[in-house]
Amino acid sequence: MEEEDKALSFTMGKLPRPRLNVLDIIHVYSKDAVPTYLFCDVDMGWAEEVRQKLKSYGQKVTITAFLLKAIGIAQRAHPESRTALLPWGRTVTFNNIVAGFTVERVIGKHPAVFFGAIANPDTKTVEEIANELRNYAEAKIETVPRLDEQHKFNKTPGWFRQFVLWAGMHFPKVRLKFMPATFGLSSLGKFGMTGLIPPCVTTSTIGVGEVEERAVVRDGRIEIRPMVTIILNFDHRLMDGAPAARFMSDVKKLLEGGMENYIQMANCASGEEMSLEKRPALLN
Repeated sequence: MEEEDKALSFTMGKLPRPRLNVLDIIHVYSKDAVPTYLFCDVDMGWAEEVRQKLKSYGQKVTITAFLLKAIGIAQRAHPESRTALLPWGRTVTFNNIVAGFTVERVIGKHPAVFFGAIANPDTKTVEEIANELRNYAEAKIETVPRLDEQHKFNKTPGWFRQFVLWAGMHFPKVRLKFMPATFGLSSLGKFGMTGLIPPCVTTSTIGVGEVEERAVVRDGRIEIRPMVTIILNFDHRLMDGAPAARFMSDVKKLLEGGMENYIQMANCASGEEMSLEKRPALLN
């Protein structure tokens, strides 16, 4: 048998256990969804300017932090973007906004996708969000409760994992325990990808590409601007195209400068919050 496999030039194997985490969620949560896509190009000039000014104060903040905050703020105004479908035509709207995002870690020799969660991104500072993102990316798995929980969950029998996820689709309290995110974000921008259409595992699932210099028309002139493509994959059973477009329009406006009134920056020297009067240079 071994010689026959060699002659056919293939190798048999099993799915690495660390991959079961994402596969179970895709299988259970997205199989009945009606995915519909919206593509949106966003000028990240304002966000990049603020990010560089924060860097000069010793604060390293990624674009992902701005994205999570902007989406969280937009979700506050668009409750249909944070709903879920329950059996027999019932729906549930989640009141506490939680940012969900993918985290790639290596378990043994295999890359694995985990799901991070940051509560209240709409009210947290971008610095706080960036610190939580950094912790998910760099800290040991056993020291990050949500990663450790998912890692242990992977080791349970398949029927048990899928039963728990199935229960989450029927009982909101169970869902909030194991999958609290009101939106999901996945980015492959660091690999130079233009865009990503992620699986529809929540009503609002967003893929983000690379921030890249593109030629765009501004006031009749061609300019080079830092642009990013954001793709919303929404469940059409819960949200129609027009509400989804309004939701994404708000995300775009927030990222292009509308978030200015929501940004809170810490005074690196004293640790005290800087008032608008004390930080005019950061907002110009």
